[in-house]
Amino acid sequence: MSPTPENPGLLNWGLIIFLGMIWGAAFMAQSIALDGFGPLSLAAYRTAIGGAALWLIAAAMGQGLGQISQVAGRQGWLFSVWIGIASFALPFVLLSWGLQHVPSAFAGITMGMLPLLVLPLVAIFSPEEGIGPRRIAGVTLGFIGLVILIGPEALTAEGSDKALWGRLACIGAACCYAVGSVSTRRAPKMPPVAFAAVTLVVAAALLLPIALWREGLPKDLHLGPVLALLYVALLPTAIANVIRVRVITTAGSLFMTMTNYMVPVWAVVFGTTLLGEQLPPQTYVALALILSGIAISQSRSIQTALARRGKKRP
Repeated sequence: MSPTPENPGLLNWGLIIFLGMIWGAAFMAQSIALDGFGPLSLAAYRTAIGGAALWLIAAAMGQGLGQISQVAGRQGWLFSVWIGIASFALPFVLLSWGLQHVPSAFAGITMGMLPLLVLPLVAIFSPEEGIGPRRIAGVTLGFIGLVILIGPEALTAEGSDKALWGRLACIGAACCYAVGSVSTRRAPKMPPVAFAAVTLVVAAALLLPIALWREGLPKDLHLGPVLALLYVALLPTAIANVIRVRVITTAGSLFMTMTNYMVPVWAVVFGTTLLGEQLPPQTYVALALILSGIAISQSRSIQTALARRGKKRP
């Protein structure tokens, strides 16, 4: 029986759990990679390796990059450039820099806020999608969690507090992802894997010269940082895009949103157990509020999907 949004199937369940794990582990891997690469270099090599891998995958799937011109024309390339900057180049740099000063688990929790950050942008740029009382309540709860996550010292910390700036950089990266997500929704229809490959190549073309100018070539590299870079570039950046397309096309985008709950939890698990990160109690309170906010904001969609599933059962 083929998978559907009503019956995703065991394979799709396994795939989204796998996605939650590899995306959640990406923050830990970036922290390790920063022991051998500067933040600009990490972002640049991540986009370059990931873009090259996706380029090959797209070609193998019959999604040549030339199809973007054929299907979407000049508008498709303009969106590709913009999304390459907003969804990859800028947030990757912010995240890499921020991870020098905050635990990887913290970064994972801020990325978990993405569904809540998207909602206000949807209300402005995609009003046809609607944002009702539940979504407003969810955003409000998530915002409270965000304030707790940043910490009360945000109101009193001086400009030299790099931990505070690291937190703000991670939140800025999440905001960039939100802008990129809404922009992707507004983009013309294009072959998805080829589209993702082009956006990564655009980001790499922008970041590589800047990284070489500011940080030069990495020196005295060790195996750990190199393997961590390869992990971040290939699994969460390249392979995950292919899996994501497969899940959405067979089980639906609502089912895909289940990863929103998994990523921050896995980030905390990996950060605390494998890196030995110590998190203050406020971090766990913030995580609970953010996950609750996501649940409330998506509760109507989940109820609708369950009701449709119930009607289709014989």
